Amino acid sequence: MSLFKARDWWSTILGEKEEFDQGCLCVADVDNSGSGQDKVIVGSYKGYLRIFNPHPVKPGEEVQPEDLLLEVQLREPILQVEVGKFVSGTEGLHLAVLHCRKLCVYAVSGTQGNVEHGNQYQIKLMYEHNLQRTACNMTYGPFGGVKGRDLICIQSMDGMLMLFEQESYAFGRFLPGFLLPGPLAYSSRTDSFITVSSCQQVESYKYQVLAFATDADERQDTEQQKLSSGKRLAVDWVLNIGEQALDICVVSFNQGVSSVFVLGERNFFCLKDNGQIRFMKKLDYSPSCFIPYCSVQEGTINTLIANHSKMLNVYQDVTLKWATQLPCIPVSVKVANFQDLKGVIVTLSDDGHLQCSYLGTDPSLFQAPKVDAREINYEEMNAEMKELQKIIREATKTQDVLPESEKQRDVTVTAEVSPDLDEESQAIDSEVKAGAVPSVTVKITIQSRVTAQKPSLAVCVQAPLAVTCDQFVFDDLEPDSSETVVLSAFLKENCSPSELEGTCMVSYNIPTELNPEGIPRVAQCNFSLPLKLICFPAQPSKAANHKLTIDTNKPPISFVTIFPDFVDPSEGDQANALGFEFLTGSKTTLLASKTSQRYRIQSDQLEDLWLVTKELTHRLEAHFKKQNCKDFACTFSGSIPLQEYFELIDQHFELRLNAEKFQELLSERAVQFRAIERRLLTRFKDKTPAPLQHLDTLLEGTFREVIALADAAEENQANMFQAFVKLKSATHLVIMLISLWQKLSADQVAILEATFLPLAEDTQELGWEETVDAAVSYLLRTCLSKSSKEQALTLSSQLSMPKDTSRLKKNITLFCDRLAKGGRLSLSADSASQQAAVMPGGCATIPESDLEERTIIPGSTAMFSSKGQITKQKSK
Repeated sequence: MSLFKARDWWSTILGEKEEFDQGCLCVADVDNSGSGQDKVIVGSYKGYLRIFNPHPVKPGEEVQPEDLLLEVQLREPILQVEVGKFVSGTEGLHLAVLHCRKLCVYAVSGTQGNVEHGNQYQIKLMYEHNLQRTACNMTYGPFGGVKGRDLICIQSMDGMLMLFEQESYAFGRFLPGFLLPGPLAYSSRTDSFITVSSCQQVESYKYQVLAFATDADERQDTEQQKLSSGKRLAVDWVLNIGEQALDICVVSFNQGVSSVFVLGERNFFCLKDNGQIRFMKKLDYSPSCFIPYCSVQEGTINTLIANHSKMLNVYQDVTLKWATQLPCIPVSVKVANFQDLKGVIVTLSDDGHLQCSYLGTDPSLFQAPKVDAREINYEEMNAEMKELQKIIREATKTQDVLPESEKQRDVTVTAEVSPDLDEESQAIDSEVKAGAVPSVTVKITIQSRVTAQKPSLAVCVQAPLAVTCDQFVFDDLEPDSSETVVLSAFLKENCSPSELEGTCMVSYNIPTELNPEGIPRVAQCNFSLPLKLICFPAQPSKAANHKLTIDTNKPPISFVTIFPDFVDPSEGDQANALGFEFLTGSKTTLLASKTSQRYRIQSDQLEDLWLVTKELTHRLEAHFKKQNCKDFACTFSGSIPLQEYFELIDQHFELRLNAEKFQELLSERAVQFRAIERRLLTRFKDKTPAPLQHLDTLLEGTFREVIALADAAEENQANMFQAFVKLKSATHLVIMLISLWQKLSADQVAILEATFLPLAEDTQELGWEETVDAAVSYLLRTCLSKSSKEQALTLSSQLSMPKDTSRLKKNITLFCDRLAKGGRLSLSADSASQQAAVMPGGCATIPESDLEERTIIPGSTAMFSSKGQITKQKSK
C-alpha cells in the first residue's frame, strides 16, 4: 500500500448511472448555520439536487443516513450550482441552480427535530428566471462594486451574457467574434468578466463596458459595428494561450495580489489583473480540474490539479510539492472545512463518486505474516536452476522478433479458385464496356483446432478487380470446426489490372487463463485468379508497336500443352501463335519459334505485355517442374524499353499536375463563393435592404463553375487511377525484364520491387514519382555507387512532388546502366562499400536479338524475316 494515496475521510456513490460535470459541485455553509462548517452541494444531469453534511467514518463502515441532509428531484438537468448572496434585503447565503432554460434561487433551511430522526431540511424557491437562450455556465459576484449582495451572469450557448440583479433581469450582451462557449469567471478587483474564446485566447470585458454597450436585442452586424462609434462592446485585454481552457479561477487571498488562473489542456497559467503572464507551468499529463486554495508562503499560491491518471498534484506556484493517488478521475475539486478539520479535499467524478479526503503519510497497518523456517535443500535448488536455465536457452534460440510459428496453426485459412468461370456471371455494377463480364468463384475455408472468438474474414483484391463481398463475420468457432464462404471475383473498372493476386485474412482471439477476452491472432493466405477472367482467346495480330523476346534453355513447348484454356485442342501441335483480347478491347499476341528456344510477346500497348509475359514464364516453369527438370531458366537479352516506360510516367505525372491545378481552382472558386454568400447574408439581414447589384447572378455563376470544376476533377481522378494501373503493369514488366536480363536472385528482385513499387495507392500527398526517385537515388548512392564521394552525399529527408520527371528518368537510366556494368543490388553496408572497387567499366547494353526463322501465324502467310519485320509472301 502506497504512502501517497489520498486518505479516505468520507465517501459515497451518488445515484445509479447519473452523470456529473465541472459545475455540479459546490461547497459552502448553505443553510447559514453560523458554525463555519461547510456543506457539500451536488447537482446531477438527471436533475437530482443533494446536500451532504459529512462526518468521519471508520474504516469498513458505511456512510450514515443522517449525512444526507436533503435530496430533491428538480426534473430538469442541473448544469451548475453556486452559493451566494442572491436575495435582496438579506445578506444570507442562498443556493442558485442553473438549468438549461431556467435559473432558480432557493433558500435552504433546517428545522430542529424532536425525535431520533434528527433535523429536517427543506428548500424554498425564492425566485426563478426563465431563459430565452440555452445556458452553458454562470458566474456571480458584486458586479459594479455593489456591497452586501451578489449578481449573476449566465453565458448562453450562442455567446450571450445575461446579467441578473437578483430578482430582476438587467441586460444581455453578445460577445464579439463568438463561436463556442468557454469557461467564465468574474474578477471583483478589476470588475471584469474573463473567458477563453474559441480563438484560444483569454479575453477580459469590463462590467461598465458591458453595461453601456449596445443592447443584445438591438445588436447590429459586425461590419456596421466597426463603422459605428460609442456603444460597441470592446475587449479590455486579450492574451493568446494557444490552446483551449478547461477552467478559469480568480483568487485574491490578500489585498495586494490578485491572480487569474487558467487551466489549459497542456499548460497551467497564472495571469496578472492586466493579462500579463505571472508564471506558467507546462504539464506532462492531461489535467481534468483544478482549484487554487491558499497562500502558504508570502507571494506564492498553492494549487490542486487533478489529471486523467487519477493523480492529484499540489503545486506551490510552479513547484510540485506533493502528489497523491485518487480512486477515480475527478471532474471537480473543492476545499472545505468539516468539524474542526480544515482543508478537506472534496472530489467528484463523472459517474458520481463523491469523496472527502486528506493528505498524509500514515503507514498501513498491514504486516506481512511470518514465514515458517525450513531447511534449504541445495541439491534440489541446483537441479531446478539447471532445468530453468535449459528452458530459457531453448526459448531464446529463435532469431526472429516474433516466436516461431507452431507446426500446426490454431486457425488456418485456405482459398480455392474454381478452374472454370461462372456459368452465370456474378459481376455487380461493372464499368467494363464489354458485352459480358465474366466472374470466377473463390471458395474460402476457415479451420480451427481451438476455440476462436470473434473471427472475421477480409478478402482483398487489387483494383480494378473486385469481389462480390469482402467482409465476413462469424460466430465463435468451436475446436475442430470449420466455416466456408463462397464469393466471386470480377473486373469492375474499365482497365486491365496489374496483378491477379488476392489475399484472405482472418482475425480472431484465442482465450487464455490469464486473459479470458482472448489474445488477438491473424491468419492469412493468398490466391491467384485465372488469366481468362480478364481476357479471352482471339485471332493473333500480325503487327504491333511493342515486342519482347524471351529466351529459354529448353525446346519450345506447344501452346496446347501450356495454354489449354486458350487453344482449341483440334489445332494440335501446330499452334505456335496465340492471341489474347482483354475485356477493355486491347490485344496481345504470343508467338513461339519452332526451331529456336524463343518466345515473342507483342502488343500495341506496353502495359498489356505484362500479364501475358508473366503467365508464360509461370506456366513454363510449372511445366518443366512437372517434368523434374531443375535447370530450366528464362533469360532476356534485348534492351529494356525505357523510352516507352517513360511515356507512361509522363502521362501519369501530367494527370497529377492537372489534379493540383483543379484543386487550386476549386479552392479559389470556393473562397469566392463564400465571399459572395457573406455579402448576400449581410444584405438580407439589413433592416434597410439595399439593391443586390447582381450578387445573386454572380453567386449562381460561381456555383456552376464549382460544380464544373468538381466534375472535371473527378474525371481527372479516374483517369489518374487508370494511368497508375498502367504504370504499375509496365513497372512489373520492367522489373521482370531486368531480373531476367541480369539473372538476379530472389533477394535482389525483392529489392527491385520495393524500389519501383513502393505504393499500393497513389495520392497527391505521397506520389509514385517522388517515392521511386528517392529509392533509386538511395541505391545509386549506396550499393550502385562508383566512388566514396557518391556515398557521402546526403539525401533529402522530405518527399515532395517534383516539378517534372527529368530527374527521375535520368536516375532510372543511370540505374539500368550501373546494373549493366556489373552492379549488384544489396542493402548491406559492407557490400555497398566494396561495390565501387569491383565494378567493371565500359559494358555496352546488348541489342535485342531477332528471331531468325520463320514463324507461321495461323490463317495468314506472314513470317518473321531476319530483321524482325513481318512481311507477306504471295501465295503461289
